[in-house]
Amino acid sequence: MSDDRNLLPHIPVGPNSLLSRRRLLQAGGAVAGGLALSRITRAGAQQPPPAPNELVPPPDPPWSAQGQPFTTQGIRSPYVEIQRAYSGGDSPNVTRQTAGSNFAPLQDLDGIITPSDLHFQRNHSGTTIIDPAEHQVLVHGMVDRPKVYSMDDIKRFPRRTEIHFLECSGNSGAGYSGPSPDTTAQLMHGLTSTSEWGGVPMTTIMQDVGVQEGAEWALFEGADASRMDRSVPRSKLEDDAMLVYIQNGEPIRPEQGFPLRLLLPGWEGNTQIKWLRRIEFGSGPFYTKEETRHYTDALPDGQSRQFTYEMEVKSLITWPSAGHQVPAPGFWEINGIAWSGFGTITGVEVSVDGGNSWGPAELMQPVLPKAHVRFRFPWVWDGTPRVIMSRATDDTGYTQPARQRLLDIRGTQYIYHFDAIQPWLVDADGAVTNAMGQSASDLPSDTQISEEYL
Repeated sequence: MSDDRNLLPHIPVGPNSLLSRRRLLQAGGAVAGGLALSRITRAGAQQPPPAPNELVPPPDPPWSAQGQPFTTQGIRSPYVEIQRAYSGGDSPNVTRQTAGSNFAPLQDLDGIITPSDLHFQRNHSGTTIIDPAEHQVLVHGMVDRPKVYSMDDIKRFPRRTEIHFLECSGNSGAGYSGPSPDTTAQLMHGLTSTSEWGGVPMTTIMQDVGVQEGAEWALFEGADASRMDRSVPRSKLEDDAMLVYIQNGEPIRPEQGFPLRLLLPGWEGNTQIKWLRRIEFGSGPFYTKEETRHYTDALPDGQSRQFTYEMEVKSLITWPSAGHQVPAPGFWEINGIAWSGFGTITGVEVSVDGGNSWGPAELMQPVLPKAHVRFRFPWVWDGTPRVIMSRATDDTGYTQPARQRLLDIRGTQYIYHFDAIQPWLVDADGAVTNAMGQSASDLPSDTQISEEYL
């Protein structure tokens, strides 16, 4: 039967309705006219004209002429400058060009969801482009029914959607050695983002293949040139792990692992394999290069920590932060984000006097587990130099530490999982710089900050 009836406007049918040949012809004419005007076809709507390379400068006044033409994708206003910052070197060597990071512009964002095109990026061998129609995922090892899944197979399973942050384990790592005063929130802490993820719970796949008793670990391997792979304990897979293919309402982007990636809420980003192609179950960890030579933590006594998966509690004032200018003394609202890989943020405190006193900030809804939460704090600036900072606590009771306390435990050879309190200096002229790693004697005397925070 033709589906053309679905294009007809609603015509009531019943004992009191008048369904005549004239009305039917009028309805058909209306439909035909509508199709002619909008060019709607059963194959879909007409594509808008291509986007212009540059926006035309607006007339004066802006409403005195027609606006910009339709585009195939939304574009930001030319008056909004917001972009990621790349770090990876400019060497012509192909490895340097494809290995590196893009930092999310945390100081320019609001809310908790990071737009997909501004989500941080960390790649070891460039962005892998995969045809989803050809992509397959092998699941084998200690399972009763080894299987190869196509993307269509994956998408047939019941899906769920959750909001979680991702964070590179090396995020904020400059804090161990001490950043320069001009290091912004973006370049210091921008390897974290929050998205709404959609996909299949890992438990669904485990049930489908029949994971055997004694299979306490699984190896996840990507289809990128570096063959990124990591061991993940079964307990995490049975908790909240997902295979995701949706990000913020659309297919995940290639730089985030299209067509399929692993999501391990709250864990360091490198474990959450992108371009996922293989899952192997075994009795123990697989001790790959990525978890022996890399992603281990050197301690002061010569030992190393391994499998340090969770990203600890962290908070960050994003306004005002380094690179900003507080326009004048008076009332301002300090705001920022907090997150914890252990669970849910229960409180954030803010200090505007270098840690000599702290006050509770307001947590803005929604407050979700293993996701960024936004906080705000009212501040009346008196125009004198001030060091402002925040510290967060989660529902496990863990509170973000001062930098010196972290260094006393981990030393300066540690490069991952830096979560110390971030101090920003607001100078008398309103200019904001990064106070971390600076000496208290080099800061304005009015700040009276303890060295433990620097």
